[in-house]
Amino acid sequence: MPSSEPLLLARGLRGRYGPVEVLHGVDIQVEAGELVAIVGANGAGKTTLLHILSGIHRASAGQILLEGRDIGRLAPHRIVKAGICQVPEGRQVFAPLSVEDNLRLGGYSQRHDPAWVEQQLQFIYSLFPILEERRAQSAGTLSGGQQQMLAIGRALLGRPRLLLLDEPSMGLAPLLVEEIFRVVRDLNRQGVTILLVEQNARAALGVAHRGYVLETGRVAMAAAAQTLLNDEGIKRAYLGY
Repeated sequence: MPSSEPLLLARGLRGRYGPVEVLHGVDIQVEAGELVAIVGANGAGKTTLLHILSGIHRASAGQILLEGRDIGRLAPHRIVKAGICQVPEGRQVFAPLSVEDNLRLGGYSQRHDPAWVEQQLQFIYSLFPILEERRAQSAGTLSGGQQQMLAIGRALLGRPRLLLLDEPSMGLAPLLVEEIFRVVRDLNRQGVTILLVEQNARAALGVAHRGYVLETGRVAMAAAAQTLLNDEGIKRAYLGY
């Protein structure tokens, strides 16, 4: 029977680096099957929020619930096992390793189910045929767009219940940005729940169901994605018109 709890519920999250607080009581919610975007300017706290959700950075206050289970004090590897997998800003692939070795590292938490890993590996190769063509190539020799595909594929091998995407369009040419967002939309349509952090607000809200606007560590607005796209203040501040 499906849970009545949201897949992710974060309440009152605060985060600091030394004496400087960068998140000031952030509340967000993601339902199973949703694609939710978090947009905002550089320095708004978007990446810090994802790092807290994935356990890389510890919240100084607040609560993180995954289907009602408090995961806020779990180590990062246990959060991955619980079902939250992050595609980090800047891709961060293991440059000397082959494409396939990078992908298989993403499936380490699923090593008890090798048949599923092999099946998922083939799914990723069908999603990104260029990765199969270059499966033996060193990841560091891939283009930026190909590395982004690899980073997404690596996270998918963690069997995410919630996929965190941090600035997937960063540094990519416009055509590759379109391709990456097409893949993000298609993954969501196939049932992957996604929380997307992105400075390209128009692209992010164009594929999302709902969105949050983060300003200097606070949620300034939360609404349906189309509502945010049509909001005059959001247009001026983030959409360039």
